[in-house]
Amino acid sequence: MADVSTSRVAVVTGGDGAIGGAIVRELARLGHRVVVLDRAGDVACDLGVEQDVRRAAAEVLETYGRVDVLVHSAAASDLVELDTVDLATWRRIQAVNVESVLLLSQAFTPGMRERGFGRIVLITSDTVWKPPSADLLGYITSKGALTAFGRTLAVGLGKDGIAVTSVAPGLTRTPATAYQPDEAFVMAEATQALPRPLVPEDVAATVGFLASEAAEALTGQVLTVDGGSLLR
Repeated sequence: MADVSTSRVAVVTGGDGAIGGAIVRELARLGHRVVVLDRAGDVACDLGVEQDVRRAAAEVLETYGRVDVLVHSAAASDLVELDTVDLATWRRIQAVNVESVLLLSQAFTPGMRERGFGRIVLITSDTVWKPPSADLLGYITSKGALTAFGRTLAVGLGKDGIAVTSVAPGLTRTPATAYQPDEAFVMAEATQALPRPLVPEDVAATVGFLASEAAEALTGQVLTVDGGSLLR
């Protein structure tokens, strides 16, 4: 295991989820000390509440002393359509999916800047380019905002040695997508250039690479991990 990774601290939001959990395991395998930020994580936190996010960030820094890698995997995915969505639900989706990582970035980037190294990886979605249904209005809007946030942040932080990238998974079998009928997965796989089921470990392997020195020339990029679906 590379010595350079053993002292690095990686914070993963949504680490109790299927994709987030796979990311936690991969980063731990690579030698990071991993801290899960979630309702039932190492540092419990409601990512939809500003004060709770700020408190959790301060607790992480007090307990672990530093954060070198921030992976934002948490997501609110309430099914809402234009005619039925209420503003409170809409705002909570945006708070969890976008605003929380803004607050965490504000808290953790000063230390990254001092050390001249940092990685921020945002888990977005290929639905930004291929919306599958109207009831994902709030979710897809937030993922589009997150993608733009990452690209803009990369411009501002690159001079400090901090890289910001996004990973956009395709339709992946997880508890969060269990509401989808089997036909949806079959149809999604049929659109892929690499026709095989997508699993959380596909995303985790990509995040592990982006968190490493091997990705030191990458920032502002969106890597679609969807088996080539967007090619079709």
